[in-house]
Amino acid sequence: MAVEFDFEPAAHRLTGVLAAIPDDGMDAVTPCEGFSVATLLDHMDGLTAAFARVARKQVGPGASRPPAPSAEHLAADWRTRVPEQLKDLVVAWREPSAWDGMSEAGGVPLPSAVLARVALDELILHGWDLARATGQPYDVPADEAEICLALLAGQPAPSEDGPRPPGGAFGPPVPVPDDAPALDRLVARSGRNPAWIP
Repeated sequence: MAVEFDFEPAAHRLTGVLAAIPDDGMDAVTPCEGFSVATLLDHMDGLTAAFARVARKQVGPGASRPPAPSAEHLAADWRTRVPEQLKDLVVAWREPSAWDGMSEAGGVPLPSAVLARVALDELILHGWDLARATGQPYDVPADEAEICLALLAGQPAPSEDGPRPPGGAFGPPVPVPDDAPALDRLVARSGRNPAWIP
């Protein structure tokens, strides 16, 4: 199977956000409900390594469910560790074999091409979360955001009047105009308010 898109732009953008996070910003709240900056960084540490293994089909059945993210578990060397893992993720998904067949992430087996889109969605949304939480600019080309929107379009959205499902990735969608920028529509579809500020 052919490589359908390159992760380098999203990884580069996220690396820039990580580099600008202040040392005293670890306790800041993020738009990702219940996650501080430090907790979200711990999540990013785990997922960047995991999605490189997903690309290489190095995940055994049922073995990819990660521990719950925790600020207390954030590695002291995250500033170098996560960017290096992002580089490895980019390399792993540049192999055409990464896009073939099935793989698994978070304990869920799915076609590898679908998991690539899940990985891109994670990088884009959590990059936005961290940028907003730390007062940084963040822009994503429309074509990247549209890849993620197409992925989410095939999934049922959580109910507005119901609770967030246990372990659910997203809350109910936030209404935005149909002609809103693609990134705003993606953020809103994930249950975040595009106008969110700390």
